[in-house]
Amino acid sequence: MGQKGDKHTSESQKVSELLEEKLKAIQGITSKKMFGGHGIFHDGKMFAMINSKGQSFLKTDDAISSEFEALGGKQHGKMPYHSIPDPILSDNERLMEWVSRSIKISKL
Repeated sequence: MGQKGDKHTSESQKVSELLEEKLKAIQGITSKKMFGGHGIFHDGKMFAMINSKGQSFLKTDDAISSEFEALGGKQHGKMPYHSIPDPILSDNERLMEWVSRSIKISKL
């Protein structure tokens, strides 16, 4: 998501649709526009977000944030979300593993 007051962008919409397409095998995935970007939810719990620039982030905790950072992921401000590293975005199997972990974290 972007900052409060950011305008929703077509780039954010495009990335949200792409991510939802990649995750269609997981039942219960929805998205909604938020602060110029999108929140991605599983059964009502947000586990991912897209900012207004079209960058995608997954929810993290202390146990996995270092894995994200080791592959180039950056924390989204002070929020418990890290950008999805390119090696993960380009590998659907690994992406599904990381998304599954983020979904579990979102339900804690």
